[in-house]
Amino acid sequence: MVYNEIRAPKREVKIGRVTIGGGHKIAIQSMTNTKTEDREATLRQVLALERAGCDIIRVSVPSTEAVLTIGYLKEKGIRTPVVADIHYDHRLAVLAAEQGTDKIRINPGNLGGEERLREVCRACRSRGIPIRVGVNSGSLERQILKKHGAPTAGALCESALLNIALLEKYDFSDIVISIKSSDVKTMIDANLMLSEKCDYPLHLGVTEAGAGRIGLMKSAAGVGALLCSGVGDTIRISLTDDPLCEVSAARELLTALGFEGQRGLNIISCPTCARTSIDLIELCRRFEAAARREGLLDKPLNVALMGCAVNGPGEAREADVGIAGGAGEALLFKRGRIVGKIKDEDIIDRLINEIKDITK
Repeated sequence: MVYNEIRAPKREVKIGRVTIGGGHKIAIQSMTNTKTEDREATLRQVLALERAGCDIIRVSVPSTEAVLTIGYLKEKGIRTPVVADIHYDHRLAVLAAEQGTDKIRINPGNLGGEERLREVCRACRSRGIPIRVGVNSGSLERQILKKHGAPTAGALCESALLNIALLEKYDFSDIVISIKSSDVKTMIDANLMLSEKCDYPLHLGVTEAGAGRIGLMKSAAGVGALLCSGVGDTIRISLTDDPLCEVSAARELLTALGFEGQRGLNIISCPTCARTSIDLIELCRRFEAAARREGLLDKPLNVALMGCAVNGPGEAREADVGIAGGAGEALLFKRGRIVGKIKDEDIIDRLINEIKDITK
């Protein structure tokens, strides 16, 4: 299934050179974890994220010096849109707009009053800068939390709608919404609710998902479920890790879901059983490392690594190329047809060459 075809229609919002909503591709986001005031360190990380395929990069803006780094990044010619993450001080949001930020992320309720919010709206509207309304389970308005008794999906959705109304009150509608929770089910339900109630593009993510496998599992479950339901226009896989890991995880998720125009190398491999006559687990590790080293992970191909010749070609019938392991050798097949045999020690090199030949 091509999930682009079932996505809920949302209005377009332009963030620098990237447009989200309106059927555009799912944009991948991450966030720098350098001290933003450290211009050189932040620039290095932004450039690394660009190279990794990050579409939109967010930076924390806790001080005037941090805001000035945005201007510095622009002077250095970075291509990726930059989002200024602002809390509490509306003056930093106004200054970020003046420094050329491509989007501002705020929680309208914590800026210190509607007059200050109006100033931010005015500064952004005059420069064509969108605002992302960020709603988290840990920052709900007191009256909403009291009404619902807990940061439920309904409470999160109500907070988002309240904040949207505040921006619209000042004739501002260039808006992106994010509702995040560390509870996966709550995050899913809240975004499904909101998607039915507004046509603003949605930024998806499971906040504070954690590190390593657990963080990946939570994010894949929450973000993946919503994307498969047709909800979501831009995503961040939030991990307690190097931001580059967030980008690669997001790309792998979109590849796994088969989003049109965002596919990469899809590795199909069996879970192994008593019929397996090749060290398939190690082979898969070596093949992925080789594909990464050769810059092939973004190639839109299905590659099958199967453990035996009994079911291998049939179960991986749709693979562009693949192998089925045997005793000391493997069958090489393309589109389900066996085309030859390879010695075990030649498998990786042959597959890499076949991929290069198909994609040249």
